[in-house]
Amino acid sequence: MYTEFYGLKELPFALTPDPRYIYFTPSHTEVMANLHYGIESGRGLIVVTGEVGTGKTTMLRWVMQRLDRTVLVAYIFNPRLSVPEFYQHLAALFDIRNWETKSDLLIELGKVLDSRDSRGLRTVLIVDEAHGLSPAVLEEVRLLCNFESDTAKKLQIVLTGQPELREVLNYSDLRQLKQRVSLRCEITALPNVEETAQYINSRLKIAGAARANIFSPGAIDYIFRCSEGIPRNVNNLCDNALLNGFAASELVISRAIVEEVAATFDMVPRTDRLKNSEEREGPARIFKAAGRAELWAAGNGDSSNGNGRNGEFPAEAYSFSARVAEPEIIFNEHARQESPTTIEELGSAFNAYHQPGTSLNPPANAGGTDSLGRGNNGQNL
Repeated sequence: MYTEFYGLKELPFALTPDPRYIYFTPSHTEVMANLHYGIESGRGLIVVTGEVGTGKTTMLRWVMQRLDRTVLVAYIFNPRLSVPEFYQHLAALFDIRNWETKSDLLIELGKVLDSRDSRGLRTVLIVDEAHGLSPAVLEEVRLLCNFESDTAKKLQIVLTGQPELREVLNYSDLRQLKQRVSLRCEITALPNVEETAQYINSRLKIAGAARANIFSPGAIDYIFRCSEGIPRNVNNLCDNALLNGFAASELVISRAIVEEVAATFDMVPRTDRLKNSEEREGPARIFKAAGRAELWAAGNGDSSNGNGRNGEFPAEAYSFSARVAEPEIIFNEHARQESPTTIEELGSAFNAYHQPGTSLNPPANAGGTDSLGRGNNGQNL
């Protein structure tokens, strides 16, 4: 693998939620503070949301590893459970064995919570991917909030999930659960290129890298654009870029390597995709260069040079800027007069046209065709 080539002790960008690699953005710090305060003060129900791949599970595992031994944690990571399965899972996590019905389980769970609360101990239920919980299970979660004393909740519940969890909590059937939420916080993506560079360098350092310039500034900039600041996407791009760099014997990961990886994983930035799409959809692309030049020359009344100005297609053809004044309209290849025609001139011309035998009024049977074979109705054109 590429670890030895780049002087690493382990893979720095694995997709597993390893708490050792947690990177504290401002939003991570805020979430940590909310969890610490909510659990310590017995606030009850806490909701943490974040986009896919922003590090929610990594953060939860970091928290669980650092909780005091006096805190009992039950962690549910698969929310696709029915109500009976949910309680079976809950009983196993809290080591409750002597029960047969839901009522028996709730009685035994109440005893455990009362005993721990009387000794000043905290009990926490963490449900990851909570946006996948069914409304029926979420209602049972609400009822678990009823384990409380006069001053504090005996069971602290943490629900983490994707932004869809906020929509779920807005269901009218779950409005009672929504009212029980005491704290809400959100994990956001990496906000800019600088933060992304610090995130990448932090993981490289933890993995044992002796130098921090494995990724060029251009590569990091493109990684941020492709990943939109989502750490999981950053990890995927960096891991595959290191693999491609190792295959090409490149000690520094360049932007070109990242571009190749992004194209393979369909992670090209949206702006680049739109730009390429606009270039492909340009209507003038159906003509060759010579044809575009000829079309432009014809549109400007330039018949002397079939290739337009210097045989080139000017950039103004694609521009929406104001054009220069149109040339004076031409009738019968003669410019119209500067001064307007008077009534007397029109009358004289009319009378002359209707006098028999004049060239302006040829016989009706006169006819013929012009050089192009077009009929002229007996008129001298």
